[in-house]
Amino acid sequence: MNKTTCPLDCYDACSVIYEEGKLKGDKAHPVTKGYLCPNLNRYLSEPRILHPRFKGEEITMDRAIEILATMLEETQDLETLYFKGHGNFGKLQDAPAHFFRQYGATFTKGSLCDGAGEAGVIAGRGESLSMPYEQIAKSRIVVVWGRNISVSNSHFMELIKDKILIVIDPVKTELAKKASIHLQIKPREDFYLAMLLARFVYIEQMENYDFIDNFTNDFDYFVELIRSFPVKTLSERVGVALDDVLTALMLMKEEKVAILVGVGVQKYANGHSVLHAIDSFAAMLGLFAKEGSGVSYLANSGLGFTHIFPKGKKQVPIATVDFAKYDLAFIQGSNPANQMPRTAKVIDGLQKCKFTVYFGLYENETSKLADLVIPAKNFLEKEDIRFSYGTDFIGRMPKLVESEIGIDEVTLTNRLCEAFGFETLPQPRKMIEMIVGNNVFEKDGYLRNKEYEKVPYADGFYTDDEKFQFMDEYEDEACEADGFYLITCKQRHSLNSQFKRDSYIYVPPVCGFADGDIVRAISPYGEAEFRVKVNEDLREDCVMIYSGTPGVNYLTPDALSLEGESAIYQETRIVLEKV
Repeated sequence: MNKTTCPLDCYDACSVIYEEGKLKGDKAHPVTKGYLCPNLNRYLSEPRILHPRFKGEEITMDRAIEILATMLEETQDLETLYFKGHGNFGKLQDAPAHFFRQYGATFTKGSLCDGAGEAGVIAGRGESLSMPYEQIAKSRIVVVWGRNISVSNSHFMELIKDKILIVIDPVKTELAKKASIHLQIKPREDFYLAMLLARFVYIEQMENYDFIDNFTNDFDYFVELIRSFPVKTLSERVGVALDDVLTALMLMKEEKVAILVGVGVQKYANGHSVLHAIDSFAAMLGLFAKEGSGVSYLANSGLGFTHIFPKGKKQVPIATVDFAKYDLAFIQGSNPANQMPRTAKVIDGLQKCKFTVYFGLYENETSKLADLVIPAKNFLEKEDIRFSYGTDFIGRMPKLVESEIGIDEVTLTNRLCEAFGFETLPQPRKMIEMIVGNNVFEKDGYLRNKEYEKVPYADGFYTDDEKFQFMDEYEDEACEADGFYLITCKQRHSLNSQFKRDSYIYVPPVCGFADGDIVRAISPYGEAEFRVKVNEDLREDCVMIYSGTPGVNYLTPDALSLEGESAIYQETRIVLEKV
């Protein structure tokens, strides 16, 4: 059986069967259970880059590598940028770092996605472990907080269908419409909702002192923090009725509660505080290290494994990279001309960079600006392995197809190393063995991370003293501008800038626009035009544009979160003008 794993940047990491030139779901997999998302279903029909290209002219692969090596020889190391995205989540996709580290290039650090939230989780727990699917299945209450599971994590819908569901989201998603309670809070106020919930836990004396006394630090300081916020002030900030918040909390009382948190809550300067506050609220209730309970954010998928492709010493935050500062930019598996904040500045920088290289599968805004385009092989055409940030499964990715199209990351790396006299890499299978080591166990025919053999944190947290660290201080840099909150979220038929992208701005009826109107959206960072779709599921103070929509990141700030060096896409307000 030709079994492999989906490479896409997604919680689910579907187990896949490749038969007769088609991708099919693996019915035996305990999570993905035989069906694939719309993106993977169209993966093989998506037009690929077939040939290398230099200054718009097709060339051979040998010529492309020769040009790249020559340009690298003529460029100073610190004037070279290695910019790596996650168009493919296979671990061997990081192989070019082996060359660029020896060469001395500048690497990126931080995140365009989840870094602020991860910093908050690490502050309390030391490491971010998600709840295994078996533990979510044992829960009775599921709180979905800033995470549209039906779109971004669809295979978990089966896990939560018989649960009491609480949804916290500024948008009345299809999932929210099915929930027992929907707290339709203001964007950016998730921290204050966590404070309000914790304050009610304290008022109602719902604390789990057995857990608090034995497995945590600084609870008294956290109590001081939550008491510093008046209940009335918290209620006004979150924009939902106190009765609804209290009802939601009472449903959680002495129950097995799974809190599934998405990246939408932390796309702000204070994103780290949001996750630390949610974790601290959960710790008050004793939800960690307990069957059927916990908080799941994006997990550290590489926990316990060997990282064989370390970055170079010189690093710059990925969310604020200025391409204009470099003579050569090597861009792999990413589309910064669409996905990075403040698009106008990014495109200007790419145009001013003396030589840009795009290495990937598909044409996009970035490939069209590149001097040299090198097509990659897809996940069926090379050997790899991937970890999932949504589950503890380790997905095998064997080579299943021979193809003349493109070049894989290991081969490209070794050819560059040979050109410069650097140490080359061993064969892919050997590197996979080096990465995985003995940190896996096999269950029902599937590899899983040993860190998850027990209930997460059952043997203690990953902090210095193995105790959870309650939040004891808070900092914020609030956006005080006028206008609508901007929500950027995932869309069902696209993945960031891949596949079938949307082109609309979604507005509440109060805006007074009609479907099909053209509006100019203006923020302090730029402007762009969109076609309108009226959406009654939005709060009156919000507009929504899906991630990957052309133009959306003309509106977003090129600034970093206070912790985690992460992009803060939603830290802005916009105004609308009819065109």
